[in-house]
Parts: sequence; C-alpha cells; structure tokens
Amino acid sequence: MASFAPKKPRASLEDLLRIPESERFHEIIDGELVQKAMPTIRHGGAQVGLAGRLAGPYNRRPGGRWPGGWRFATETEITFEEGQVYRPDIAGWRRERMAELPAEYPVTIRPDWVCEILSPSNERNDVVKKMRTYQRCGLPHYWVLDPVAETLIVYRWTDGGFLLVQSAQGEERIFAEPFTAVSISVRGLLEGEDDDEA
Repeated sequence: MASFAPKKPRASLEDLLRIPESERFHEIIDGELVQKAMPTIRHGGAQVGLAGRLAGPYNRRPGGRWPGGWRFATETEITFEEGQVYRPDIAGWRRERMAELPAEYPVTIRPDWVCEILSPSNERNDVVKKMRTYQRCGLPHYWVLDPVAETLIVYRWTDGGFLLVQSAQGEERIFAEPFTAVSISVRGLLEGEDDDEA
C-alpha cells in the first residue's frame, strides 16, 4: 500500500510578513515560501546597471528631453495573485496607472514591466513558475537578463501569451521595448559603461 506525505499548507501573506524585515528576502511562489538566491556581484551589478540606465530618462514625469512617465522599484514585494507574492529584481509602473506611490504593502498594482535577473539557483522560478503568473496577469512587458551568459530576452504580452520580441547578447545594442529611447548592451550594463545614447 502506497503512503502519501501530508500536503504542505499553502504559505500566506501573514507567513511572509512574520519574517523580520531585515531577513525577509523571500517570495511566495505557487503557495510556497521560497527564499530568493543571494545575489552575486554580477547579479547585483546588472541590477544596478539596468535600473540606473532606465531611471534617468524614464523615472520622471513626462515632458522635457526624455520620455519620463514611469516609476521604478527594486526588490519590492508585489501581490500578483493569491499565493503569488514576488520581489521582482526591477519593476516599473506607468505613471498614469500609479499616479502616487502606494501606501499599501505589499503593492497590489500590477507593474507594466518586470525584469528578472537570473541566478543559477533561481532560473526555474523566473523562466517557468513566475513567468506563468506574469502571463496570466497580462504583464505587458517581461525581460529576462542573464548576467552569466550576458543575454537579454524581451517579451511582450499578447492575447495568446508572451511573444519574444527581441534578444541581445554581449556587446550587441538594442532599443528594447518599452524603453526605446535608450540603447542597451548587456556587457555595458555589467561593466558600468552603458551610457551610449545613440
């Protein structure tokens, strides 16, 4: 006779918030409390490089020399669905959808763009489990940045699901939607030298 292990109870938001803030580097993925991978220097450098590259032209009110019209946050807890509370590496909201910074915690306004930066131990979560949730929620733009392989994959949500619209590697420069006012190269982000505006 086969024996079955008792089903593990689904993690709740209360379970997540019980972790002291200074130690809370966790997500709830498919109802399971999961600790995020500790970022390597390449991961952290890519996160800082990309956030910095986008912030100047976009993290402002619209008008002027740059497009503006966005708000960005790193490692912010966001509820996407019940049992799905993530801390995307970088998330962005169009200001017309988030006119003011929300007081709620975790944030419940779905982002308009998310970039996940891969680590060897979390790749499956980012490119399978979390990507499925982002697709179900109709996340308009999803980027997957791999700092080890030096690749960037750019997806756009369509009625049929995510469509791969662009990819780049190494020193290749692309104008990646929705941030087409600036060009990006993965190596430039990693090296802190991605400031070419051409």
